[in-house]
Amino acid sequence: MLLPVILSGGAGSRLWPVSRESLPKPFIALPDGETLLQKTLNRALSLPDVDNILTVTNREYYFLTRDEYGASKARVTHDYLLEPVGRNTAPAIAAAAVHAAHKHGMDTVLLILPADHLINDQTAFAKAVHAATDLAAQGWLVTFGIQPTSPETGYGYIESGEQLVSANVHRVACFVEKPDLQTAETYLAAGNFTWNSGMFCFTAGTMIAALREHAPDVLLAIESTFAASKLEDAPIALDANAFALSPDISIDYAVMERAAKVAVIAADFDWSDIGSWCALAELASPDERGNRTNGETLLVDVDNCYVQSDSRIVAGIGIANLLIVDTPDALLITHNSRAQDVKGIVKQLKLRSHVTANHHRKMHRPWGTYTVLEEDRNFKIKRIEVKPGASLSLQMHHHRSEHWIVVSGMAKVVNGDRELLVNTNESTYIPAGHKHRLENPGVLDLVMIEVQSGEYLGEDDIVRFEDNYGRV
Repeated sequence: MLLPVILSGGAGSRLWPVSRESLPKPFIALPDGETLLQKTLNRALSLPDVDNILTVTNREYYFLTRDEYGASKARVTHDYLLEPVGRNTAPAIAAAAVHAAHKHGMDTVLLILPADHLINDQTAFAKAVHAATDLAAQGWLVTFGIQPTSPETGYGYIESGEQLVSANVHRVACFVEKPDLQTAETYLAAGNFTWNSGMFCFTAGTMIAALREHAPDVLLAIESTFAASKLEDAPIALDANAFALSPDISIDYAVMERAAKVAVIAADFDWSDIGSWCALAELASPDERGNRTNGETLLVDVDNCYVQSDSRIVAGIGIANLLIVDTPDALLITHNSRAQDVKGIVKQLKLRSHVTANHHRKMHRPWGTYTVLEEDRNFKIKRIEVKPGASLSLQMHHHRSEHWIVVSGMAKVVNGDRELLVNTNESTYIPAGHKHRLENPGVLDLVMIEVQSGEYLGEDDIVRFEDNYGRV
């Protein structure tokens, strides 16, 4: 049995201000409208005889992930392992292996697919996976190497050793860290180095045995986590206290660099981890002056720039070699050569506790979305959109009152002791301290404006009494 395992997490801080912790890189819509997560799912579904997908993600991304998968019409079973905190790839992969062994057996072949990769050649991808599954069945830990096209300093490399079953399959001689430019040029000239893609293939039993030998602390933490978790639940929320004791370590360090029977397949498919704005810009077609755009722009005497705008026109005059990314609450401008340094900007924003480091104005919730339109010290205005059949929790606020105005659709509202229907162009007022709930009983999206007023307007001023999504 082949079980694709999608690892979905990470902030993708090099793609700030679009990618943030509340909406990380796998959920970014590409120019064709699909997200990287959707493309990863479709890539897994393109493989023969796949009827089950396992996704390992943070519990905060579960409902968003489920919505992304909802666009797929394929009839497969989805299982989820929900991490309470990020602990790198070794604990995530260990959890996938233990889960697969319990549910499907030790011989289950796991195909590890990070959710933020882009591969267009599905035929070549399937061919490489077929070769990997054959090796995995023989007890090999298999990684996929990407033929380098340039002396890239942003990737780790894999040195190939002796040839195994074919010219593009070798025993791994060693893994090497991200090199400087001179070293990367040496690797490129040598011809036996590939980029480390972060995709792997092995049986559940082989990985568990390798963890027991090379990273027993990781395996012990995961086995303790499963013992403390409610495995009968769907999705499976991994126990927070036990999982927090897992070492924060990558699978490369924990296992792949230490194990003896590790193979690399030099894949011949296209691949990108969309690791910077330059990589994302390559997805757009250039104009006659080398400019690439996504959104409404007006460029005069502009050369070799990438301009993206979510909501308004961006005009440029007499500039060259710049990356310009405009969002409703943050604007990024950098020279093309400094694209990798965007991660440092995010670090500085976090040091300042700046909201844009982690959150967008538009926030996703299990029931829909809300967007902060305007706020000041004593008021906040939101646009709230509730999916058909969904409802917010039954809740109460200590420090703020709320005024709800329905813009389109119909709202079913609990307001204190009353339950009422609020139609388009109607409103209701909820004093501080009142229990209240908002529900969309219709078949179309409910859109409303919420006006908050009070001495404290933080999102943590909420007491939940009932919730359909298990939040507290």
